[in-house]
Amino acid sequence: MHTPKQTDAAGADLQKIQLFENTPIPRAVLTLAVPTIVSSLVMVFYNLADTYFVGMLNDPVQNAAVTLAAPVLLAFNAVNNLFGVGASSMMSRALGRKDYETVRRSSALGFYCALASALLFSLSFTAFRPFLLRLLGADASMEAETAAYLRWTVTWGAVPSILNVVMAYLVRAEGASLHASLGTMSGCLLNIALDPVFILPWGLHMGAAGAGLATFLSNCVACGYFFLLLFIKRGRTYVSVSPSRLRFEKKILLGICAVGVPAAIQNLLNVTGMTVLNNFTSAFGSDAVAAMGIAQRIHMVPTQVAFGFAQGVMPLEGYNYASGDAGRFKRTVFFAFWITAASMLAVALGCYTLARPLSALFIKNETVIAYSTRFLRAFALAIPVFSVDFLGVSIFQACGLGRHALLFAILRKIVLEIPALYVLNALLPLYGLPYSQFVAELVLAVAAVAVLWRLIRDMEQKSAARQEA
Repeated sequence: MHTPKQTDAAGADLQKIQLFENTPIPRAVLTLAVPTIVSSLVMVFYNLADTYFVGMLNDPVQNAAVTLAAPVLLAFNAVNNLFGVGASSMMSRALGRKDYETVRRSSALGFYCALASALLFSLSFTAFRPFLLRLLGADASMEAETAAYLRWTVTWGAVPSILNVVMAYLVRAEGASLHASLGTMSGCLLNIALDPVFILPWGLHMGAAGAGLATFLSNCVACGYFFLLLFIKRGRTYVSVSPSRLRFEKKILLGICAVGVPAAIQNLLNVTGMTVLNNFTSAFGSDAVAAMGIAQRIHMVPTQVAFGFAQGVMPLEGYNYASGDAGRFKRTVFFAFWITAASMLAVALGCYTLARPLSALFIKNETVIAYSTRFLRAFALAIPVFSVDFLGVSIFQACGLGRHALLFAILRKIVLEIPALYVLNALLPLYGLPYSQFVAELVLAVAAVAVLWRLIRDMEQKSAARQEA
């Protein structure tokens, strides 16, 4: 006789199998990707809200503080990628093999390692804050505001910010993309609502520090959503944060690290690239730094759409790769490539055409707007090509091919983008800086297509060999 929990679990298994194995590719991709894209967009809008409401103060120093702090917040993604991407990839591949105990233990290990890393991140930043502020490019005029913003977002906020994202990855790994997105969006929407209250003169008038406080509180709420979700779904989900599931098993730890470590290194290289860019820009004054920050935040909208789409389809790709279904894997990859490339080309045209009015939404300073317009048009050129690159790297991660993802990260930053910053700034001071991304992503997009074509061909050959045997 089946107990209610056993019956619920069996029903959940059938739903997952139906989505991953039998649902038509376009519907399966959109089922997984659309909620992730929506949550990514909401996350962008809450980042834009910081820039927008701080910009309403018409103080370039306040805007510069948020811009200079961005690399530290981006560094959170090193932990998110190590234990979120790594564990979710391990979980999806284990689901494809029907190894459900590995799914549970992978999620528990990812969660507790993320928690420990977040605490270490917070303590390390607090201990070395004066040195890190100088490293970020904060001069005497920008140091106080940058430190105030980071006090809330990092010293107090590292733990809820990291756990919020990692738990979304874990929930999404078994196909619950909608719940993952709702959890993330709950915090983001609260952040947007709190920003004007904490930042503007009619509220608490805290400036950049108020933006940091709003971010901290919103991430706490998002974490609460995920804990409540896992409590309600206990017995009907393979995602576990129970200490009893925590095992430092070599197989699971190596499986997580094989994907997570390259993903984390990729993110740290992104932080390095952003820090180099901000240091180059800061030499031209706070107006240029504020403008670069505005252009980056606007550019973040298509970036996060492309990233959200790539991350959304990862469970489907990982499941079918692990199950050996070469035909379904190939159709998924082709559909994903065409839809993301076409949509991002349209977005790029919009960003290029509307660069000035978009920049003017965030500040009324004409000098900053002029800078931001030129920066954003340069960034727009990279949008179609980085969408292809993002998708390629996410497929490598889904399939457990961490070395491929690491190689692309090293090529992107160390070999291509950072050297391009030096060369382009020498050839075209300040205005050449944002073109470095286009140079790097164009090369990598071509390489991603070539490597993925070979991966699909190898899968088809292995599938044909199994059928003949």
